[in-house]
Amino acid sequence: MPASMSFEEAASLPMSYLTAYMMLFDIASIKSGKSVLVHSAGGGVGTAVSQLCKTVENVQLYGTASAHKHDGLQGQFTHLVDRNTHDYHHEIKSLSPDGIDVVLDCLCGDDTNKGYTLLAPMGKYVLYGSSNIVTGETRSFLSYAKSWWQVDKINPIKLYEENKSIAGFNLLNLVFEQGRHDLLSHVMAELIQMYNQNKIKPIIDSTWAFEEITDAMQRMHDHKNIGKIILNPNQERRRQSCHNDIRRDSYSQSSDISPPTSSEK
Repeated sequence: MPASMSFEEAASLPMSYLTAYMMLFDIASIKSGKSVLVHSAGGGVGTAVSQLCKTVENVQLYGTASAHKHDGLQGQFTHLVDRNTHDYHHEIKSLSPDGIDVVLDCLCGDDTNKGYTLLAPMGKYVLYGSSNIVTGETRSFLSYAKSWWQVDKINPIKLYEENKSIAGFNLLNLVFEQGRHDLLSHVMAELIQMYNQNKIKPIIDSTWAFEEITDAMQRMHDHKNIGKIILNPNQERRRQSCHNDIRRDSYSQSSDISPPTSSEK
């Protein structure tokens, strides 16, 4: 752990940045001139994707996020769409008529179909979550069944004919079920080096005491966070939240990230 890294940043780095890095570089092999769409752009993985894409020259980055997050994400994305009030599929199609090279989807359900149809030839769709399955405060069997039913069944022949690829990424399964610690240690070393070179800096939305876990989860459930929400066992419960100030400070810090140079491609 670098001396300049806070404990909150250290807690944020593994989940968000490992996921973002492995999807972009190991699965999608992102290169200069490519385009990327990521859902939940204001979340921990979404903000990690935005920073990592900036380490590659001339990447067009599109994101979906609630309208109230757009100001906070300004400058991090080529274009943002509020999928709650706009037809993001139509809007992105009009902005990138040739299609998107990489779609990173944490939603599933009908958004899987939309993401696949947005792909350009040789494009890659990566599913890394299924938040559409969650309704209210608990997982719902009905919403799971609905999401499963909404996803078109992809025939390998169709992938072959359309020159498209579909992949999945589950970090927890990769570690605990499949035991690929060798992959993770290599990527963590890369991320630490990027941090030391000021290319990436985890964005912390807010920190909470363990006793405030209900409020913290509610904030995330309501899509109010920009960046990572952290639980701190040493933090005392507070009567009045100060997460807005923390979030503002985090974005002030993230603006200092160094852009890539031609020698860093």
